[in-house]
Amino acid sequence: MQPTRFGRIRPPDEAWLAKQPPEPILEPELPIIDTHHHLWERRDHRHLLHELLADLRTGHNVVATVFVECRAMYRADGPSELRPVGETEFVAGIAAMSDSGLYGPTRVAAGIVGFADLTLGDRVEPVLQAQLRAGGGRFRGVRHSAAWDASEVIGNSAVAAGPHLMKRPDFRAGLARLTALGLSLDTWVFHPQLADAVDLARAFPAANIIVGHVGGPLGYGPYAGKRDEVFASWKAGISELATCPNVVMKLGGMMMRLAAFDYGAQPAPLSSAELAAHWRTYIELCIERFGPARCMFESNFPVEKMGIGYAALWNAFKGIAAGASAEEKLALFSGTARRAYRLD
Repeated sequence: MQPTRFGRIRPPDEAWLAKQPPEPILEPELPIIDTHHHLWERRDHRHLLHELLADLRTGHNVVATVFVECRAMYRADGPSELRPVGETEFVAGIAAMSDSGLYGPTRVAAGIVGFADLTLGDRVEPVLQAQLRAGGGRFRGVRHSAAWDASEVIGNSAVAAGPHLMKRPDFRAGLARLTALGLSLDTWVFHPQLADAVDLARAFPAANIIVGHVGGPLGYGPYAGKRDEVFASWKAGISELATCPNVVMKLGGMMMRLAAFDYGAQPAPLSSAELAAHWRTYIELCIERFGPARCMFESNFPVEKMGIGYAALWNAFKGIAAGASAEEKLALFSGTARRAYRLD
Protein backbone atom coordinates (compact mmCIF):
# COMPACT_ATOMS: atom_id res chain seq x y z
CA MET A 1 0.00 0.00 0.00
CA GLN A 2 1.25 3.47 -0.88
CA PRO A 3 1.81 5.85 2.04
CA THR A 4 -1.11 8.19 2.60
CA ARG A 5 -0.66 11.54 0.89
CA PHE A 6 -1.73 13.74 3.75
CA GLY A 7 -3.02 17.10 2.63
CA ARG A 8 -4.49 15.72 -0.61
CA ILE A 9 -8.16 14.94 -1.18
CA ARG A 10 -9.18 11.60 -2.63
CA PRO A 11 -12.65 10.06 -3.03
CA PRO A 12 -13.92 8.25 0.07
CA ASP A 13 -13.98 4.46 -0.05
CA GLU A 14 -17.54 3.48 0.82
CA ALA A 15 -16.71 -0.23 1.10
CA TRP A 16 -13.90 0.52 3.55
CA LEU A 17 -16.14 2.85 5.59
CA ALA A 18 -18.72 0.06 5.85
CA LYS A 19 -16.18 -2.09 7.71
CA GLN A 20 -16.76 -0.05 10.88
CA PRO A 21 -19.91 -1.37 12.59
CA PRO A 22 -22.64 1.25 13.09
CA GLU A 23 -22.56 2.89 16.51
CA PRO A 24 -25.53 3.94 18.64
CA ILE A 25 -26.09 7.67 18.14
CA LEU A 26 -25.10 9.67 21.20
CA GLU A 27 -27.61 12.32 22.34
CA PRO A 28 -29.72 11.97 19.18
CA GLU A 29 -31.97 14.92 20.05
CA LEU A 30 -29.17 17.47 20.39
CA PRO A 31 -29.59 20.03 17.57
CA ILE A 32 -26.56 20.34 15.29
CA ILE A 33 -25.62 22.97 12.75
CA ASP A 34 -22.86 21.56 10.58
CA THR A 35 -20.76 24.67 10.08
CA HIS A 36 -18.46 23.45 7.33
CA HIS A 37 -19.17 21.16 4.41
CA HIS A 38 -18.68 21.20 0.66
CA LEU A 39 -20.73 20.34 -2.41
CA TRP A 40 -19.02 19.46 -5.65
CA GLU A 41 -19.01 17.48 -8.89
CA ARG A 42 -15.44 16.44 -9.60
CA ARG A 43 -13.98 14.13 -12.17
CA ASP A 44 -13.50 11.40 -9.59
CA HIS A 45 -16.16 12.22 -7.00
CA ARG A 46 -19.69 13.57 -6.71
CA HIS A 47 -20.96 15.12 -3.48
CA LEU A 48 -24.20 16.93 -4.21
CA LEU A 49 -27.51 17.14 -2.36
CA HIS A 50 -28.37 13.46 -2.39
CA GLU A 51 -24.92 12.37 -1.26
CA LEU A 52 -24.98 14.94 1.55
CA LEU A 53 -28.47 13.86 2.60
CA ALA A 54 -27.35 10.24 2.83
CA ASP A 55 -24.90 11.32 5.54
CA LEU A 56 -27.26 13.75 7.26
CA ARG A 57 -29.82 10.96 7.67
CA THR A 58 -27.52 8.63 9.62
CA GLY A 59 -29.05 9.51 12.99
CA HIS A 60 -27.92 12.89 14.31
CA ASN A 61 -30.31 15.85 14.56
CA VAL A 62 -28.69 18.11 11.96
CA VAL A 63 -31.07 21.07 11.70
CA ALA A 64 -29.02 23.20 9.28
CA THR A 65 -25.72 23.38 7.47
CA VAL A 66 -23.24 25.98 6.25
CA PHE A 67 -21.61 25.50 2.85
CA VAL A 68 -17.99 26.64 2.56
CA GLU A 69 -16.32 27.41 -0.75
CA CYS A 70 -14.40 24.68 -2.55
CA ARG A 71 -13.92 26.11 -6.07
CA ALA A 72 -17.04 24.33 -7.33
CA MET A 73 -19.07 25.37 -10.38
CA TYR A 74 -17.24 28.59 -11.15
CA ARG A 75 -18.56 30.43 -14.20
CA ALA A 76 -16.84 29.33 -17.39
CA ASP A 77 -16.41 32.84 -18.74
CA GLY A 78 -16.73 36.51 -17.90
CA PRO A 79 -14.36 38.58 -15.73
CA SER A 80 -12.12 36.27 -13.70
CA GLU A 81 -12.90 37.97 -10.40
CA LEU A 82 -16.63 37.28 -10.91
CA ARG A 83 -16.32 33.61 -11.83
CA PRO A 84 -16.59 32.42 -8.19
CA VAL A 85 -20.13 33.85 -8.15
CA GLY A 86 -21.11 30.75 -10.10
CA GLU A 87 -20.41 28.65 -7.01
CA THR A 88 -22.83 30.70 -4.94
CA GLU A 89 -25.48 30.46 -7.65
CA PHE A 90 -25.05 26.69 -7.69
CA VAL A 91 -25.30 26.31 -3.91
CA ALA A 92 -28.22 28.72 -3.63
CA GLY A 93 -30.10 26.45 -6.02
CA ILE A 94 -29.44 23.43 -3.82
CA ALA A 95 -30.46 25.44 -0.77
CA ALA A 96 -33.73 26.35 -2.49
CA MET A 97 -34.34 22.67 -3.21
CA SER A 98 -33.79 21.92 0.47
CA ASP A 99 -36.11 24.74 1.55
CA SER A 100 -38.93 23.12 -0.43
CA GLY A 101 -39.25 20.54 2.33
CA LEU A 102 -39.18 17.67 -0.18
CA TYR A 103 -35.80 16.49 1.09
CA GLY A 104 -36.41 16.46 4.82
CA PRO A 105 -36.20 18.95 7.68
CA THR A 106 -32.50 19.90 7.49
CA ARG A 107 -31.93 23.37 6.04
CA VAL A 108 -29.03 22.58 3.72
CA ALA A 109 -26.77 25.58 3.02
CA ALA A 110 -28.78 27.89 5.26
CA GLY A 111 -25.57 29.90 5.19
CA ILE A 112 -23.23 30.16 2.20
CA VAL A 113 -19.56 31.10 2.49
CA GLY A 114 -18.15 31.80 -0.97
CA PHE A 115 -14.96 33.18 -2.40
CA ALA A 116 -13.96 36.68 -3.42
CA ASP A 117 -10.34 37.65 -3.94
CA LEU A 118 -9.75 40.10 -1.12
CA THR A 119 -6.42 41.11 -2.66
CA LEU A 120 -8.50 43.09 -5.15
CA GLY A 121 -8.68 45.62 -2.34
CA ASP A 122 -11.39 48.22 -2.90
CA ARG A 123 -12.17 46.60 -6.25
CA VAL A 124 -13.65 43.59 -4.43
CA GLU A 125 -16.82 45.57 -3.65
CA PRO A 126 -18.72 44.70 -6.87
CA VAL A 127 -17.75 41.05 -6.45
CA LEU A 128 -19.16 41.01 -2.94
CA GLN A 129 -22.34 42.70 -4.13
CA ALA A 130 -22.70 40.09 -6.87
CA GLN A 131 -22.22 37.32 -4.31
CA LEU A 132 -24.91 38.83 -2.09
CA ARG A 133 -27.34 38.93 -5.00
CA ALA A 134 -26.51 35.36 -6.04
CA GLY A 135 -26.95 34.03 -2.50
CA GLY A 136 -30.64 34.83 -2.30
CA GLY A 137 -30.35 36.01 1.30
CA ARG A 138 -28.05 33.16 2.34
CA PHE A 139 -24.61 34.60 1.56
CA ARG A 140 -22.78 35.11 4.84
CA GLY A 141 -19.16 35.70 4.01
CA VAL A 142 -15.96 34.82 2.21
CA ARG A 143 -13.29 32.24 2.78
CA HIS A 144 -9.95 33.47 1.50
CA SER A 145 -7.56 30.87 2.86
CA ALA A 146 -4.05 31.87 3.89
CA ALA A 147 -2.76 28.32 4.53
CA TRP A 148 0.79 28.19 3.17
CA ASP A 149 3.96 26.31 4.06
CA ALA A 150 7.36 26.31 2.42
CA SER A 151 7.35 22.52 2.08
CA GLU A 152 5.93 21.16 -1.16
CA VAL A 153 4.77 18.11 0.76
CA ILE A 154 2.15 20.04 2.73
CA GLY A 155 -0.18 21.18 -0.05
CA ASN A 156 -1.09 24.85 0.22
CA SER A 157 -4.31 26.73 -0.32
CA ALA A 158 -4.69 27.59 -3.99
CA VAL A 159 -5.18 31.26 -3.12
CA ALA A 160 -2.57 31.69 -0.37
CA ALA A 161 0.15 33.16 -2.64
CA GLY A 162 2.94 33.15 -0.07
CA PRO A 163 3.44 32.92 3.68
CA HIS A 164 1.88 36.20 4.86
CA LEU A 165 -1.27 36.78 2.81
CA MET A 166 -3.10 38.40 5.74
CA LYS A 167 -0.42 41.06 6.17
CA ARG A 168 -0.74 42.37 2.63
CA PRO A 169 -2.25 45.87 2.34
CA ASP A 170 -4.44 44.85 -0.60
CA PHE A 171 -5.88 41.88 1.35
CA ARG A 172 -6.60 44.16 4.29
CA ALA A 173 -8.28 46.72 2.07
CA GLY A 174 -10.51 43.92 0.78
CA LEU A 175 -11.28 42.81 4.33
CA ALA A 176 -12.35 46.35 5.18
CA ARG A 177 -14.88 46.21 2.32
CA LEU A 178 -16.07 42.78 3.46
CA THR A 179 -16.54 43.96 7.04
CA ALA A 180 -18.37 47.11 6.00
CA LEU A 181 -21.00 44.91 4.35
CA GLY A 182 -21.50 42.93 7.55
CA LEU A 183 -19.95 39.80 6.05
CA SER A 184 -17.62 37.40 7.84
CA LEU A 185 -14.13 36.18 6.94
CA ASP A 186 -13.52 32.45 7.14
CA THR A 187 -9.81 31.86 7.22
CA TRP A 188 -7.69 28.75 7.17
CA VAL A 189 -4.10 28.91 8.33
CA PHE A 190 -1.47 26.40 9.38
CA HIS A 191 -0.22 26.54 12.96
CA PRO A 192 3.03 28.45 12.12
CA GLN A 193 0.82 31.25 10.74
CA LEU A 194 -1.36 31.79 13.80
CA ALA A 195 0.52 34.98 14.69
CA ASP A 196 -0.66 36.47 11.39
CA ALA A 197 -4.26 35.65 12.31
CA VAL A 198 -3.79 37.35 15.67
CA ASP A 199 -2.35 40.44 14.01
CA LEU A 200 -5.25 40.60 11.55
CA ALA A 201 -7.89 40.20 14.25
CA ARG A 202 -6.37 42.99 16.32
CA ALA A 203 -6.04 45.28 13.32
CA PHE A 204 -9.72 44.75 12.44
CA PRO A 205 -11.61 44.49 15.74
CA ALA A 206 -14.96 44.98 13.97
CA ALA A 207 -14.36 42.04 11.62
CA ASN A 208 -16.14 38.74 12.27
CA ILE A 209 -13.27 36.27 11.79
CA ILE A 210 -13.92 32.54 11.80
CA VAL A 211 -10.86 30.28 11.96
CA GLY A 212 -11.28 26.79 10.52
CA HIS A 213 -9.87 23.39 11.37
CA VAL A 214 -8.69 24.09 14.94
CA GLY A 215 -6.05 26.52 13.72
CA GLY A 216 -4.30 24.09 11.39
CA PRO A 217 -1.90 21.92 13.41
CA LEU A 218 0.34 20.00 11.01
CA GLY A 219 1.77 16.54 11.56
CA TYR A 220 3.35 15.32 8.31
CA GLY A 221 6.13 16.35 5.95
CA PRO A 222 8.67 18.44 7.90
CA TYR A 223 6.41 18.25 10.99
CA ALA A 224 6.34 14.44 11.18
CA GLY A 225 7.63 13.07 14.48
CA LYS A 226 7.43 16.52 16.11
CA ARG A 227 4.07 16.20 17.86
CA ASP A 228 5.15 17.81 21.13
CA GLU A 229 6.96 20.67 19.41
CA VAL A 230 4.01 21.33 17.10
CA PHE A 231 1.54 21.16 19.97
CA ALA A 232 3.52 23.68 22.02
CA SER A 233 3.73 26.10 19.09
CA TRP A 234 0.07 25.62 18.21
CA LYS A 235 -1.04 26.03 21.85
CA ALA A 236 0.82 29.32 22.18
CA GLY A 237 -0.76 30.63 18.98
CA ILE A 238 -4.25 29.47 19.93
CA SER A 239 -3.97 30.98 23.40
CA GLU A 240 -3.02 34.35 21.90
CA LEU A 241 -5.73 34.16 19.24
CA ALA A 242 -8.34 33.46 21.90
CA THR A 243 -7.67 36.89 23.42
CA CYS A 244 -9.23 38.42 20.29
CA PRO A 245 -12.98 38.65 21.02
CA ASN A 246 -13.88 38.91 17.32
CA VAL A 247 -12.54 35.42 16.52
CA VAL A 248 -14.60 32.22 16.50
CA MET A 249 -12.97 28.78 16.24
CA LYS A 250 -14.24 25.79 14.26
CA LEU A 251 -13.59 22.42 15.85
CA GLY A 252 -12.81 19.60 13.43
CA GLY A 253 -11.17 19.24 10.04
CA MET A 254 -7.94 17.62 11.26
CA MET A 255 -8.13 14.31 9.37
CA MET A 256 -5.64 15.23 6.65
CA ARG A 257 -3.44 17.85 8.23
CA LEU A 258 -2.85 16.74 11.81
CA ALA A 259 -2.00 13.26 10.50
CA ALA A 260 -2.51 11.87 13.99
CA PHE A 261 -2.93 8.41 12.48
CA ASP A 262 -2.62 6.95 9.00
CA TYR A 263 -6.27 6.45 8.08
CA GLY A 264 -5.26 5.19 4.64
CA ALA A 265 -3.42 2.23 6.15
CA GLN A 266 -6.11 1.22 8.64
CA PRO A 267 -7.99 -2.04 7.90
CA ALA A 268 -11.19 -0.26 8.93
CA PRO A 269 -12.13 3.26 10.06
CA LEU A 270 -11.52 4.23 13.67
CA SER A 271 -14.42 4.18 16.09
CA SER A 272 -15.70 7.51 17.39
CA ALA A 273 -13.95 6.87 20.71
CA GLU A 274 -10.64 6.20 18.96
CA LEU A 275 -10.89 9.37 16.86
CA ALA A 276 -11.86 11.38 19.94
CA ALA A 277 -8.71 10.15 21.68
CA HIS A 278 -6.57 11.56 18.84
CA TRP A 279 -8.35 14.92 18.67
CA ARG A 280 -9.48 15.55 22.24
CA THR A 281 -6.42 17.48 23.46
CA TYR A 282 -6.68 20.01 20.63
CA ILE A 283 -10.43 20.49 20.82
CA GLU A 284 -10.54 20.72 24.60
CA LEU A 285 -7.80 23.35 24.59
CA CYS A 286 -9.77 25.45 22.10
CA ILE A 287 -12.95 25.19 24.18
CA GLU A 288 -11.00 26.10 27.32
CA ARG A 289 -9.39 29.15 25.70
CA PHE A 290 -12.24 30.47 23.53
CA GLY A 291 -15.20 29.24 25.58
CA PRO A 292 -18.23 27.41 24.12
CA ALA A 293 -19.74 30.72 22.97
CA ARG A 294 -16.87 31.13 20.49
CA CYS A 295 -16.45 27.50 19.38
CA MET A 296 -18.50 25.43 16.94
CA PHE A 297 -18.12 21.95 15.50
CA GLU A 298 -17.63 21.26 11.79
CA SER A 299 -17.80 18.07 9.74
CA ASN A 300 -15.55 19.21 6.87
CA PHE A 301 -17.37 16.64 4.75
CA PRO A 302 -16.75 15.01 2.37
CA VAL A 303 -13.05 15.59 3.10
CA GLU A 304 -13.16 13.89 6.51
CA LYS A 305 -15.02 10.99 4.92
CA MET A 306 -11.63 9.75 3.76
CA GLY A 307 -11.17 8.57 7.35
CA ILE A 308 -14.53 8.21 9.12
CA GLY A 309 -18.28 8.16 8.52
CA TYR A 310 -20.60 11.05 9.36
CA ALA A 311 -22.41 9.36 12.26
CA ALA A 312 -19.18 8.29 13.96
CA LEU A 313 -17.59 11.72 13.45
CA TRP A 314 -20.39 13.50 15.31
CA ASN A 315 -20.33 10.80 17.99
CA ALA A 316 -16.63 11.64 18.43
CA PHE A 317 -17.46 15.31 18.91
CA LYS A 318 -20.23 14.46 21.37
CA GLY A 319 -17.85 12.19 23.25
CA ILE A 320 -15.30 14.98 23.56
CA ALA A 321 -18.02 17.38 24.80
CA ALA A 322 -19.60 14.84 27.14
CA GLY A 323 -18.59 16.75 30.26
CA ALA A 324 -20.06 20.05 29.11
CA SER A 325 -23.31 21.41 30.52
CA ALA A 326 -26.52 21.33 28.47
CA GLU A 327 -26.12 25.07 27.81
CA GLU A 328 -22.52 24.65 26.68
CA LYS A 329 -23.44 21.76 24.37
CA LEU A 330 -26.17 23.85 22.80
CA ALA A 331 -23.60 26.58 22.07
CA LEU A 332 -20.96 24.20 20.72
CA PHE A 333 -23.29 22.27 18.42
CA SER A 334 -25.64 25.00 17.18
CA GLY A 335 -25.83 28.23 19.19
CA THR A 336 -22.45 29.69 18.29
CA ALA A 337 -23.08 28.83 14.64
CA ARG A 338 -26.43 30.68 14.65
CA ARG A 339 -24.73 33.81 15.95
CA ALA A 340 -21.50 33.64 13.95
CA TYR A 341 -23.27 32.99 10.66
CA ARG A 342 -26.39 35.01 11.48
CA LEU A 343 -28.77 32.13 10.82
CA ASP A 344 -32.48 32.43 11.61
